[in-house]
Amino acid sequence: MLTVGHAFPEFRCHSVTGPDADSIRLITNADTAGKWAVFAFYPKDFTFVCPTELVELNKQLEEFDDRDTLVFGASTDNEYSHLAWCKDHEDLRELKYPLLGAQKLASDLGILDPVENVCLRATYIVNPEGGVEYASVTSLNVGRNVDEILRVLDAAQSGELCPCNWKKGDEPLAV
Repeated sequence: MLTVGHAFPEFRCHSVTGPDADSIRLITNADTAGKWAVFAFYPKDFTFVCPTELVELNKQLEEFDDRDTLVFGASTDNEYSHLAWCKDHEDLRELKYPLLGAQKLASDLGILDPVENVCLRATYIVNPEGGVEYASVTSLNVGRNVDEILRVLDAAQSGELCPCNWKKGDEPLAV
């Protein structure tokens, strides 16, 4: 698995944002250049844990916007599966960030489940220079905590030494 300190791989992924077929577009590293980005990889469309995470990311999208951070959902499903899922699932119809068809990117990151050949539940925070600042992965059945992603993003953006349980506004460690 690609982890902290590595460059996020070059990628070209077709994406969809919500249930609108007109939103299908190609997203590449050029779209994230000079920006913070969070990539939330999930196993499959039309499943049960995945939409809870995607909806929570959507609910907190303004928090990511306030941090000048782009958000992407991603799986090995293609953009047409994402589109059908957003049309079918009431809670995903208002999705305001892209879902990537990330088959090659998931492989390049080393986050494919060896048995199911789908994305593990991986989260990456990528800095404006394209470096991985945070990488986390859980098994297929364990959902992530969006508040923790925001906490780690705040710490990474602070550039400070941030102790355990540090939150934005807390004092960093003095050296």
